[in-house]
Amino acid sequence: MPGIGVTIAAFALIDFDKPDYKLLDHFDWVGLLSMAGFLGALEYELEEGPRNDWLADDTILLFAWVSGLSALLFFYRAFTARQPIVDLTAFSDRNFALGSVFSFVLGIGLYGLTLVYPLYLAQIRGYDALMIGETMFVSGLAMFLTAPIAGRMTGKVDPRLMLTAGFLFFAAGTSWMTSLTRDWDFWELLWPQIFRGVGLMLAMVPINNVALGTLAPERVKNASGLYNLMRNLGGAVGLAGIYTFLNDRTDLHIARLHENFTFAHGPAVEALNNMAARFGNGAEAQAMALKQMTALVHRQGAVMAFADVFLATTALFVVLAVLAVLVKKPAAPAGGGH
Repeated sequence: MPGIGVTIAAFALIDFDKPDYKLLDHFDWVGLLSMAGFLGALEYELEEGPRNDWLADDTILLFAWVSGLSALLFFYRAFTARQPIVDLTAFSDRNFALGSVFSFVLGIGLYGLTLVYPLYLAQIRGYDALMIGETMFVSGLAMFLTAPIAGRMTGKVDPRLMLTAGFLFFAAGTSWMTSLTRDWDFWELLWPQIFRGVGLMLAMVPINNVALGTLAPERVKNASGLYNLMRNLGGAVGLAGIYTFLNDRTDLHIARLHENFTFAHGPAVEALNNMAARFGNGAEAQAMALKQMTALVHRQGAVMAFADVFLATTALFVVLAVLAVLVKKPAAPAGGGH
């Protein structure tokens, strides 16, 4: 019902420009279809790949071919068509290219860590959905409170300084999380989430001006679409990459932990015997203790993998902070990106 109401209000109250059907005479239908095949198949591949062993799955492999071939055709049309569906020449502007990279990585930080925190709380801490929401609201609250402050700073503070500060705040929060243990709860996660929320807002508000502020006015409309696409694409790539990285690092850490937890390792045998003593005597107690020990090893391997994800994210945002010095200071704020 709200959607229907908004649609009716839009048609009744908004003064739309009359369509110019002559533009269809040179419309790049091939470019449109190739772009749909490229991005649509890529989105499916990124969504399903981590759960289906990537190219080992026939369907994922098929969509990878569709995406790859469509991408070749799309980029060919983008540079040769009379009126390409997307004008990629905006990337020749250094600020726009860097701003798009920043937007892409912000998508990873915004959407990717929104996956990682709940996974940790659910898998390691055993939280339900309500408890996860009560723990995770801190980042959203920090973003909400920081937004008006960042808005006031825009135009008064060099956007490059805001970007650098935002990236470093975010990196500080994820660096804090590299010391993660299985016992971390709301209070241990409080400050990392605050740093994350503040950092995202400090970077997100001025980045529009940085990316679009040096483009000619007639190029901003097309460029803003590309810019917004980069953030969404970063989120999709980030989710898939983080999920795969997390699984691979978990397997690696579990394998390494298993190398030490053998019957030739004194502390491991002692811990196993202590567990067995709590279950009673006999082979059944030993089996229960061994099962519990295996679960502990797997949980510790997962915790170490979560810490690796935060370490990699920290490095990524530190690199962004360094790249921010390459940005040219825009002459005036630009609109169009969201």
